Amino acid sequence: MSIRFFSEGIPFRLKNQRKKIKWIKMAATRERRVVAEINFIFTSDAILSELNISYLNHRTLTDIITFDYSNEAGISGDIYISADRIKENAVKFESRFEDELDRVMIHGVLHLCGYKDKSKTQKSMMRKKEDAYLSLR
Repeated sequence: MSIRFFSEGIPFRLKNQRKKIKWIKMAATRERRVVAEINFIFTSDAILSELNISYLNHRTLTDIITFDYSNEAGISGDIYISADRIKENAVKFESRFEDELDRVMIHGVLHLCGYKDKSKTQKSMMRKKEDAYLSLR
């Protein structure tokens, strides 16, 4: 059972790592899931864009890409997050960087737990779950 944090192509160090790990494990437990292995990789818009094109054939700018390797043993995956997008979205949504970062991190974890966000209904459910877990940090 591990949750690890990396940066790729940018200088980035996540603050309060132990607190984040505890929070993520608690969220997984509440979703009746066990964390097997989650890697958070903090990177730039440019690198996330390359991943988007290479693996998903999307040419849109996004704040997160979740590669889900979950199985019956637990949730597992690589969650790539653009620090550039987080900074811009924090300004756009008049939010603190830390709050926007936590929202995106839990969004990725929820994807690993099986939640989707393609339809309006799915997006609404995802937002409710994000808000619920953000309130428990």
